[in-house]
Amino acid sequence: MEFTKGFIENLFAEAAGNPRLRTNVDLRNSGSDSSQRMLNALLPGTKVDIHRHPMSSESVVCLCGRLDEVLYDACGNETDRITLCPSEGRYGCQIPAGAWHTVEVFEPSVILEAKDGKYGEDGSERWAQKLAQKFIFLNGCDTDACDFCSYQPK
Repeated sequence: MEFTKGFIENLFAEAAGNPRLRTNVDLRNSGSDSSQRMLNALLPGTKVDIHRHPMSSESVVCLCGRLDEVLYDACGNETDRITLCPSEGRYGCQIPAGAWHTVEVFEPSVILEAKDGKYGEDGSERWAQKLAQKFIFLNGCDTDACDFCSYQPK
């Protein structure tokens, strides 16, 4: 498999047709491969849940585009923002194991993500429920109108 301009353009077209505004390509050799290696094509406006990988760091390399990897502390405070943009000489980063993070996409971007453990079997955690609880604590809640109270992460 070659990662050519046409290949990348096809990924962006596929992402544009996805309501999540992203798509990925599994780069593992087989389903028994216990790593996660994938290309992730992301369009501006995509929402990636804040999450963490307690048992593995995550390597992120940006092939094209511009995005920020955003890191948070345990209280939900932004602690770091790492811009990835190859045209500016900012090619990638290493997210420490256990660090809460997400991405903010400014231009159509393709990243290579690699970490230990298969997706869904690696102990990764989403933080949506914690954010909902913090929102309710800070703002109060009208249970008839609050989308956060009934939200449960998948």
